[in-house]
Amino acid sequence: MGGPGGSEMEPEEGEDRTPLLKEFQPDTVPACCSARYNLALLAFFGFFLLYALRVNLSVALVDMVEPNTSLAKNATSNVCPEHSSTINVPRNTTGEKYSWDADTQGWILGSFFYGYIITQIPGGYLASKIGGKLLLGFGIFGTSVFTLLTPLAANLGVGYLIAVRALEGLGEGVTFPAMHSMWSSWAPPLERSKLLSISYAGAQLGTVVSLPLSGLICYYMNWIYVFYIFGALGVLWWFFWMWLVSDTPETHRSISHAEREYILSSLKDQLSTQKSVPWRPILESLPLWAIVVAHFSYNWTFYTLLTLLPTYMKEILRFDAQENGFLSALPYFGCWLCIILSGQIADYLRQNQNLSTVCVRKCFTLIGMIGPAVFLVAAGFIGCNYALAVAFVTISTTLGGFCTSGYSINHLDIAPSTLFFTLCTG
Repeated sequence: MGGPGGSEMEPEEGEDRTPLLKEFQPDTVPACCSARYNLALLAFFGFFLLYALRVNLSVALVDMVEPNTSLAKNATSNVCPEHSSTINVPRNTTGEKYSWDADTQGWILGSFFYGYIITQIPGGYLASKIGGKLLLGFGIFGTSVFTLLTPLAANLGVGYLIAVRALEGLGEGVTFPAMHSMWSSWAPPLERSKLLSISYAGAQLGTVVSLPLSGLICYYMNWIYVFYIFGALGVLWWFFWMWLVSDTPETHRSISHAEREYILSSLKDQLSTQKSVPWRPILESLPLWAIVVAHFSYNWTFYTLLTLLPTYMKEILRFDAQENGFLSALPYFGCWLCIILSGQIADYLRQNQNLSTVCVRKCFTLIGMIGPAVFLVAAGFIGCNYALAVAFVTISTTLGGFCTSGYSINHLDIAPSTLFFTLCTG
């Protein structure tokens, strides 16, 4: 890796790109309207819709179930009193109601993850073979189509609804491995935190928008439109994704020469040319298993809250449907802001303060794990103090955003070439 003066002969045109790394620095390759940031923006909207499709049932289910169906088995639901003496009656009561008890509702909400877990490792492997563009695109497209079929499935019976939700999970299970696979070819090392935090922040904003909007749709229209509106938007996004995105900078139709050379030069020594997967070194890697444990721990808490927070707001804290949607979204708005800011801070610390990548990843993971744990445990001991309950859950979820610039992108740091395995084992 010589500098400009490392060779006595002038390189011929089209030869080794290594010297170009000096020419194509980030400040000479604008971020605005660049292909890599356009990819981040489209991914942002993709994950926005992905999580909107994932969480809309959590709110719609509150309106789909007959009132008081789950109270018989819920001994804690009467601990907190109603907030107001006036009953807020929904303006639209035309939606079909179902007599599903608490156990049935649990199966419905949990069925998504039974499908989701199945396609994690196969999804990562397929991304390494056919490319992330098709896999991510058709993953979200399939989820959108099954979302459109959700009202029909609910009318046919609870078994059909559980099956459709599991199929949605199958589609969404491939999305994160596919996106990580694309970023291994698109994200320059010193821009990884920014680019990945932008794209994955869409997941949090999708939750922020979907929860209150689903509540408003149920209130003023009908719960079936929750699935029709978000499902249709997902199909629309798919057309833009297939039209505008490429798997690698080499195959992109409109990328500038300077940006292509900058990306390829920065990744020149990052990607291995080895075709076979080094299974034994992977399985014996302590950093890999640290990432796996971090993934499992964080996702356990995150998805539990994501699925059950609207039910907690309704059954325990006794918020009405409109308050429920907005207050359930508040923690994820904080998390979205934290993800965006932490990505900028992480790359600033690495680029301008000369902190090592290991130090930044460890510090951000520590904040994103310990902080949420403290406030979430505290939320269980405050009884019916509504303000503190909402505040603690919000702070807990917000601090979790630091993990996006911690363990969540560490796969790309330690093994971009075997990303499909290192990500999916988490």
